[in-house]
Amino acid sequence: MKNYSAYLFDMDGTLVNSEGLKGKALVETCSLYGSQVDVAIYKVVMGETWSKVTNHFFNTAGIKPNIDEFTIKFRKIYQELLREKLSPNPNAKELLSKFKERCKKIGLVSSASAWMVNQVLVQLKISDFFDVVVTYEDITNHKPSPEAYLVALEKLAISNSEVLIFEDSNAGLIAAQKAMCDVVAFRHEFNTNNDFSSAIKIISDFNEFPV
Repeated sequence: MKNYSAYLFDMDGTLVNSEGLKGKALVETCSLYGSQVDVAIYKVVMGETWSKVTNHFFNTAGIKPNIDEFTIKFRKIYQELLREKLSPNPNAKELLSKFKERCKKIGLVSSASAWMVNQVLVQLKISDFFDVVVTYEDITNHKPSPEAYLVALEKLAISNSEVLIFEDSNAGLIAAQKAMCDVVAFRHEFNTNNDFSSAIKIISDFNEFPV
């Protein structure tokens, strides 16, 4: 494996186990509108924009809630699930520690809103690992646009050839590759439909990454 100068991580599903919790929160929010859906339907839209995710759930559930109202209810449920059940993915913190010990630059590049990213970083006590954090509010064009990764590269003042990105979705993989960076894909139960054949490596535990 190439010796990179910087490592950038997507958050949801890649660094932490939040995708399953997000899917469950979506299901529970739909139930408030009298509809029962299977959390497995989240696999179809995992990693996509919030509007695409919610439209998929609304269509499947046969409901037409006000999106702002739905989002507020979702956030309350999701925050509680994060507080109760959030954890880093296997050996994520250990890998971050190794990168930090070797004086590598580390970034978090997420499509999630700042409130969500901040809750995860503070709750898991991993804020100090990151030299740069990019969230939904920092950019205009979201994954699969490369903008978020290009912003991170600019803030780190580093070239794309020196960076390795960890992602868990097709949209993220495309964004990273459009930024001309190498990508490692993190496989989990909610992204089994994603094609990661163009990644340089596919892992499901960070101890599978050679350091």
